[in-house]
Amino acid sequence: MEKKRCGWCDLGNPLYVRYHDEEWGVPCHDDQRLFELLLLETFQAGLSWATILNKRENFRRALDGFDPVKLADYGEEKLTALMADPGIVRNRKKLEAARTNAKVFLMIQEEQGSFDRYLWGFTGGVPVVDDSIPPLPLSKEVSRDLKRRGMRFVGETTVHAFLQAAGVINAHEAGCFRRGERK
Repeated sequence: MEKKRCGWCDLGNPLYVRYHDEEWGVPCHDDQRLFELLLLETFQAGLSWATILNKRENFRRALDGFDPVKLADYGEEKLTALMADPGIVRNRKKLEAARTNAKVFLMIQEEQGSFDRYLWGFTGGVPVVDDSIPPLPLSKEVSRDLKRRGMRFVGETTVHAFLQAAGVINAHEAGCFRRGERK
């Protein structure tokens, strides 16, 4: 018997199904993975999630495994080389934002001890269960704080999607086999 999944899950795309079943909405406490999810959501702005998901491995390769230390040090030569890489989203402003966001991410880690502590501090370490579409006050608060710190491409909608992906917001739809699960 087929598992019931969220309506947005493209059953015809095995990457989508695996992402939904194994990653999306699972509370994440690993800084490296949180950074990857944040960057993927920033690259997704204005595009379909399928585009980003299908290019994910290319992003990992091109962006040094989403290593924030390496990304923070990218110079103009590296950004120019990335603009020539057809395997990723070649948007100069998003690539520059990835570098800037890496620097801010590292500052948050330094200040808070970890990005995980910073992020989950907004909810007291407990996932918020809410499958509403419009960004929650939580998403607005995190977006506002990230922007204040200097991050770019972290508007309310992008941050909302990131919080859902990272499991800070459990947005699995009612009836989805993942809705009530906690990991």
